[in-house]
Amino acid sequence: MESDREFSDLTLSRAECPKCRAVWINGQHTWATGAKGNEEDLAGLVCNTLGNHQCINPKKGVEGGETWEKRLEEAKKFADEHEGDWWNK
Repeated sequence: MESDREFSDLTLSRAECPKCRAVWINGQHTWATGAKGNEEDLAGLVCNTLGNHQCINPKKGVEGGETWEKRLEEAKKFADEHEGDWWNK
């Protein structure tokens, strides 16, 4: 008896960086929160400063994306814009 049941071509792959434990599911970087990740941001925040030969991020070495320097600048700008708000409460 031959089955008329169709089978899906669905596959699931998971890769984890041995250096920082970043995860790719089906080739898509995913943040620990489960949100869709950005390899360029990961490179700027982690791989380009802490990565080594173990790093599997294909964007390692690429300039751009989010960096700790950018985040610090944004925090300083926010603090400067709202400094009076904090002291006048």
